[in-house]
Amino acid sequence: MSLFVVRHQHDANTCPAKDPTMGAMLLKHLSPSNARKFGVNIQGDGVLDGKHTLFMILEAESATQVDAFMAPFKQAGPVEVWPASECETVVERGGC
Repeated sequence: MSLFVVRHQHDANTCPAKDPTMGAMLLKHLSPSNARKFGVNIQGDGVLDGKHTLFMILEAESATQVDAFMAPFKQAGPVEVWPASECETVVERGGC
């Protein structure tokens, strides 16, 4: 499995969390069991307070799987996916 860092940002006026129905739907989408359907394992997530920016750390075989999993978020704003490594791996290979 490869590691990915994902960033999604949207405008305040398109914030899905403001709509209770949309918020519940997104939480269901972000559940571990649903993520597994896409071949994705969620390692962590966090939203920057007041910034309408979500960061996620995901494991998957490919960026294509991550893109498919993050597709619903693209309706509200851009999604960026970056390949990443754990700190231990970076130190073992001698740098970033």
